[in-house]
Amino acid sequence: MVRLLIIDDDTELCALLKEFLHREGFFVFLEHDGAAGLERALGGRFDLIVLDVMLPTLDGFAVLKKLRAKSRVPVLMLTARGEDEDRIVGLEVGADDYLAKPFIPRELLARIKAILRRAQATATGRIEVNGVMIDPGTREVFCDQRRVDITTLEFDILEVLVRSAGQVVSRDALMESMYNRKATPFDRSIDMHVSHLRKKLETNRSLIKTVRGIGYQFCRSAEDERGNDSQKGEAAR
Repeated sequence: MVRLLIIDDDTELCALLKEFLHREGFFVFLEHDGAAGLERALGGRFDLIVLDVMLPTLDGFAVLKKLRAKSRVPVLMLTARGEDEDRIVGLEVGADDYLAKPFIPRELLARIKAILRRAQATATGRIEVNGVMIDPGTREVFCDQRRVDITTLEFDILEVLVRSAGQVVSRDALMESMYNRKATPFDRSIDMHVSHLRKKLETNRSLIKTVRGIGYQFCRSAEDERGNDSQKGEAAR
């Protein structure tokens, strides 16, 4: 049975979600305090953590930051309605998805299942393109033979881009694949994850190209990268 940890100080909401998710086949644990939730998260084996932003003793961002230093467990953050800054900070720290309150339990269930599908993907065979190697089985990433630690969602985005190397993958396609929803004009979550990927790969090569107004392209070779530089030069002229 899938083990979920919900860290939220709203005890009534937690009780409702525990009952609902238990009926859906999940084994649910509850914590109502940030510090206690972090300790529970680090001490137990959970398949996914639902983490609220507003928590006593230690807020959700601090919990996630400390958790990410030691664990790659998928995290779904709960944020206040309209708080775009909460969503942005959560994604920057390493959240896999976010859900604004108030929400209906079935929407939470859909988000949880989508994250678990990504985390439990078991595609076989390593893929190596332009010095970047990904292993879908172990979900490991290496760049120029150096191991790179990335989040669950970042891995999924990178896998899509690498499998489509040389082709442009639209933001809408990435949003549909990652979140099961279409991109909105003001939703920059995919862009933020791609930005994090670029930083974590830590290379002076242009591995992921932004195609303005469309999406992203993973470069297959140094020739593609030179083509990118040439295009930039022409644009500058």
